[in-house]
Amino acid sequence: MENEKVYEAKIINNKKNTNSVWVKLLVIVCLITIGAAGMYGVITLIPGQTVINKLEKEVTVNENGIADAVEKIYDAVVVVETYKRDTLYATGTGFIFKEDNDKFYVITNYHVIEDGSTIKIVLTDDTTYEVEVIGGDKYSDIAVLAFDSKEDYTIAEIGSSTDARVGDTLFAVGAPLDSSTYSWTVTRGILSGKDRMVTVSTSSQTSVSDYMMKVLQTDAAINSGNSGGPLCNSNGEVIGVTNMKLVSSGVEGMGFAIPIEDAMDFANKIMNGEDITRPTLGVSMMELDVASFYRLEIPDNVEYGVAVYSVEADSAADNGGIKKGDIILDFDNIKITSSAQLKYELYRHNVGDTVSIKVNRSGTIKELQITLIN
Repeated sequence: MENEKVYEAKIINNKKNTNSVWVKLLVIVCLITIGAAGMYGVITLIPGQTVINKLEKEVTVNENGIADAVEKIYDAVVVVETYKRDTLYATGTGFIFKEDNDKFYVITNYHVIEDGSTIKIVLTDDTTYEVEVIGGDKYSDIAVLAFDSKEDYTIAEIGSSTDARVGDTLFAVGAPLDSSTYSWTVTRGILSGKDRMVTVSTSSQTSVSDYMMKVLQTDAAINSGNSGGPLCNSNGEVIGVTNMKLVSSGVEGMGFAIPIEDAMDFANKIMNGEDITRPTLGVSMMELDVASFYRLEIPDNVEYGVAVYSVEADSAADNGGIKKGDIILDFDNIKITSSAQLKYELYRHNVGDTVSIKVNRSGTIKELQITLIN
């Protein structure tokens, strides 16, 4: 045992005996060190009675929290400023994730820089750079920025969301409330959930949800302006890119982040100049609860799905036999409950893939084979 010591305790015999004998008993007392202090006691044992003669306890707690982990990432985090016609339009967060020949690359959310004409970043030393937008993708909500410098800036260490476990300590660094006053705020929480499916809007012009994302959930405070910042584990490694929170009465502490594996996959494609192409189906869709307003009849045996309002000529849907009024029930054996989910499942496939789509047409179930095109 650590810090093991041997003490001598005395057992006192109270019986009347002219030849009283002291019996020695060796008692092992283990000292458990807490910080720089410990605990010890000397115990005298008497038949039928235990008496504590002396007990001293002194505790010194040194709680540094996650300060060391924060220091690893802190100076890699930047404030992203989006300008439209020389006027500050929006702010967000990003982090430096790569350096190559004095060119530094920053990852952020696409929605942070969307519609901006000029993008600038501010570092922790208050240095400001006007950056080049390498590219971005609205469905993955990832964008990559770049700037040139001979300075030795901190590069974020990339971790793994796959290895992270629910309950792990996490922290976020960002610029909440769209204000420089609170830039580089650190918030702490845990990994509340993995593989959460959340509906989002892919347009800044509307709040209607038209897409789904698979994200990490955390109760670390995520506020407006945190978008694009790092979500880190207790080792200071980035495991996610914060991009949204759930705002609703009765809801508190539900923030979300794009898994770092997905973020880096798209960031590398953007940096390599690869076209991020997604297949199209060629239909306009609507939810069942509004279909009747557009004079689409929903068969009595339909319990879920999305309604096809129109089919584009020579599209994948048209070539595969989908018609206006069909109710799409399954997409490649996945039950479809919303148009946002259908779009998510569609974008998981590649151009040229053939998928099975099950539809309800006027009460009859049909299974169609659709070859996806661009």
